Amino acid sequence: MSETPSNAGGLLAASRNGAATLLAIGRTRLELLGNDLKEEKLRAVRVLLLSQMLAFSLMVGTILAISLLVIAFWENRVLLLSACTVVSLASGGFAYTALRRSLRTSHQPFAASVAELAEDLRQLKGAANNEPGSD
Repeated sequence: MSETPSNAGGLLAASRNGAATLLAIGRTRLELLGNDLKEEKLRAVRVLLLSQMLAFSLMVGTILAISLLVIAFWENRVLLLSACTVVSLASGGFAYTALRRSLRTSHQPFAASVAELAEDLRQLKGAANNEPGSD
C-alpha cells in the first residue's frame, strides 16, 4: 500500500514536469515567432523605403539627363525625345519583369519557427513511441 501513493505522487509530478516543459517549449516558440514577425516587418519597411528612394532618384536623374540632351542637341529634339521614350519604356519593362520574378521567388518567412516546431513535434512523437507502456 505504501507504493501506491508514491507512484501516484510520481505520476502527478511527472505530469506536472511534462506540462511545464510543454509550456516552456510553447513560450520559446512564441518568442521565436515574435522575433520572426519583427524581422519581416523591418525587412518590408526597408525594402519599401529603398525602392521609393531608388525610383525617385532615377526619375529625377532621367528628367535632368533628357533635358540636358534636348538643350545640347536642339536641332534633333524630336529624334532625341523619341529615343529617350523608347529607352525609358524598355527599362520600365525590364524593371517590371525583374520585380515579378523577385516576388515569385521570395524567401520563406518564419522558416526558423516552422523548422523548430517540426523538430519539437518529431521529438515528442519519438518520446511517445519510446514510452514503456505504449507497446
